[in-house]
Amino acid sequence: MRFRTFGRLGWQVGEVGYGMWGMGGWSGSDDKESIASLELAASKGVNFYDTAQAYGDGRSEQLLSRLVARHSGKRIYNATKVPPKNRQWPSRRGVPVGHVFPRAYVREYVDISCSNLGVDTIDLLQLHVWEDDWLASGELQRTVAELKREGSIRAFGISLNRWEPWNGIKAVQAGLVDSVQVIYNIFDQAPEDELFAACRDNHVAVIARVPFDEGSLVGNLTSSTTWPEGDWRSTYFVPENLTATIARVEALRPLVPEGSTMAEMSLRFILSNPDVSTVIPGMRKMSNVEANAAASLAGPLPADLIAQLRAHRWDREPTEWSQ
Repeated sequence: MRFRTFGRLGWQVGEVGYGMWGMGGWSGSDDKESIASLELAASKGVNFYDTAQAYGDGRSEQLLSRLVARHSGKRIYNATKVPPKNRQWPSRRGVPVGHVFPRAYVREYVDISCSNLGVDTIDLLQLHVWEDDWLASGELQRTVAELKREGSIRAFGISLNRWEPWNGIKAVQAGLVDSVQVIYNIFDQAPEDELFAACRDNHVAVIARVPFDEGSLVGNLTSSTTWPEGDWRSTYFVPENLTATIARVEALRPLVPEGSTMAEMSLRFILSNPDVSTVIPGMRKMSNVEANAAASLAGPLPADLIAQLRAHRWDREPTEWSQ
């Protein structure tokens, strides 16, 4: 595993972290298999684990607590998220921060997550949705300062709404956040336009999420792919999105290097950007852990391939299915 510096915090984190949404709430998840995958990841140097209270109503956080308890001698960084009080993903324009992340509510969920994680201090507390307009009231700034001062959290970050990398730049420039979590992959290259430069200038860590575009960039989707009722992917890959996505994935296939896979190429594209502090693919299976750790060791992609992949940028606008 290669390591990178996590912004101004100075943490040394594996450039491939662990996204824990799938094992908390997606269909097909098995706790025994999830635990085995977490153990394998820890043995390979993965030390940054991203979870959230909303992932299985704390189930994902509790799985992480079991890993940490078994590896008390290792420095494992926990990153979790406070769900919006109004349970709206993404956040809605014009809704005041007091309706989404009021002080007492944030503090309540810090306590809930600490209990689930089995810790007294959360390494990185993130808000699960974000609006730059929320800076104006000053309420969040006071809440974050209080939580840091009393030792409830070590760092604070935000998770940006899908396809809105611009909606977080003000938070970065204001000095409020230690990290920003944003969708960044071969299709979603827009964070490179302004967000990454702002993070670089302000020494804010970048957590790249959804490296495989919710699974499409693994290369296994077909027009007949379906998911069980209740699985979030069935609401994201609606026919409109699935058809367009498959066409773009197929256009990428000729670029996959010989002996590689689309998933490896996709991960290495992200890791070729030094502005990324860590990327957090979901890894519910041990085979996923093996493959993603190997992608780190393979290093950056050749410059000519990166140039070709830039032509596959896909700028999309949020819709009712793109939560």
